[in-house]
Amino acid sequence: MHRLRHKAKAKAKAGRLLRVLFLRLAAVPAGSGRALGREWCGVLLRGVITVSTDTDASTRDWLRSPRTSLLAWWVPYGAIIATLFAPVPVRATIWTVALVWMGVACILNARRCGRTHCRYTGPYYLAMIAPVLLLAAGIGSAGFWGWLILGVLILAGSRGIWWATEHAWGKFSS
Repeated sequence: MHRLRHKAKAKAKAGRLLRVLFLRLAAVPAGSGRALGREWCGVLLRGVITVSTDTDASTRDWLRSPRTSLLAWWVPYGAIIATLFAPVPVRATIWTVALVWMGVACILNARRCGRTHCRYTGPYYLAMIAPVLLLAAGIGSAGFWGWLILGVLILAGSRGIWWATEHAWGKFSS
């Protein structure tokens, strides 16, 4: 038992001597008590947490799964394009259902994993229901070209939002 206490005291003395040597050589600030200081540990820990949450978020992302991505976004896109030549009541119904479907999928995906562009494209898809209903009600006499322009605005607009938001704020944000 005596030997253990003696070894512990010797280790502590060696640690103090090493600290004095580092202080003398100005390798460590006087109040740090450790070689890297506390701020370095915090930066390192924050970096580990950030990497960890990005990895966790990407595993929960519905866009990562081809099947889910197909069902949630690509099938509705295809339905919008396919019904461009359908009668106006059918077109308006399909487009409204597709926009609700994609908007809700984006909002749920944003809540699930924090995907940046989904925070903006979800409400965008839901807002695009208003012009679809206005054209369907005949409030604006646009004809085929009006519907075509609206379809391009919906699909290209969502792609623009996706590109701009993920370039500005990254793939995942909190």
